[in-house]
Amino acid sequence: MPLKQSTSFEESVARATLKETYDFIEADLNEALKITTPLIRQSDGVLRSWRGNKTGVKAFAARFYLYQGDYAKALDYATQTLAEYSTLVDYNLNSKNGGMTYGLPKTYTIDQGTPQQQVVTVQYPYGHDNQTDMTDRFAWKESLYMRFMYNGSWFFIPSRELLALYDQVNDRRYEYNYVEGYSYDRGCVKPSYNYPGYIRFFKDNLPSGPTTAEMYLIKAECHARLNQLTDAQNTVNTLRAKRINSAAAPEVINLSFSSQQDAITKILQERRRELSFVQRWYDIRRLNYNDDATDDVVMTKTFYGYTSSAVLDTEPVKTYTLPKDSRRYATPIPYTDLVSGQGVLIQNTYDAGSVIIE
Repeated sequence: MPLKQSTSFEESVARATLKETYDFIEADLNEALKITTPLIRQSDGVLRSWRGNKTGVKAFAARFYLYQGDYAKALDYATQTLAEYSTLVDYNLNSKNGGMTYGLPKTYTIDQGTPQQQVVTVQYPYGHDNQTDMTDRFAWKESLYMRFMYNGSWFFIPSRELLALYDQVNDRRYEYNYVEGYSYDRGCVKPSYNYPGYIRFFKDNLPSGPTTAEMYLIKAECHARLNQLTDAQNTVNTLRAKRINSAAAPEVINLSFSSQQDAITKILQERRRELSFVQRWYDIRRLNYNDDATDDVVMTKTFYGYTSSAVLDTEPVKTYTLPKDSRRYATPIPYTDLVSGQGVLIQNTYDAGSVIIE
């Protein structure tokens, strides 16, 4: 990508190398680490995650070095972050102050005018029904720097693979963050189609800024990558104690590891459960280019064939595979940017396409 360091129109828009890009980010990060503003206002103890703060910067540093594969540095910054602020929301406490609560249920009439017509009730989780009041989002006690991922369709659709990762009986994250039958809210009422949706606060956004939960996961993964398995186990189970039903058996609440590879696999699964949607794309990128081939992610999707103007839904479905090294992970640069670049800004090149398995 071009590295813009000024507002000058004369500055080059030539694309930098990946190393130059990382160096540019790291230089900015080192400047940000000079911030001394605390996360917690000392006069009244208010969490101020909406503004730049020293704890939030250290959390971003932990994220940055994790993506670079520098596990020692990522571990150091995650540890520093949690030493300053380590509060986790306890999903076993049904209250807005330090715990979770349910939103209001809603009813939908499905298959109206047919013999299958019925009224169904959908139970919503914490905070789903308030689009404009940001109070709960500002007060979320795990935020280190408050940012959100926005989805204008109001439908974060979990894959069946993601759903299968949850203990749907004991994992409170499934109970509070997944809405059974949410597809009815999105218009799948005639013919009806029952599929869950993922919600954290209102329907359109998920917290994407660094959180204490993410720091525990970074710390646990780095311990595992460095073969410090007891530390990895203790760290990830600190998080799980706040997420899994406290009435469950200890072996259900706590993860145990039989090897370094087992630890890495289980912690990455926990990361998917905790950071659904907001970190997955970045994780796929780093896992496919680190030194560990056992955590590679090959993307597949089963769908109909298609042309530029139509979905061929009368033909048999196909399975499309996106290999780990495919250049199709890169989004095309908009044509207007290429024109503005006057030939200096170069478009991404692409391979022949994804593998199609009939």
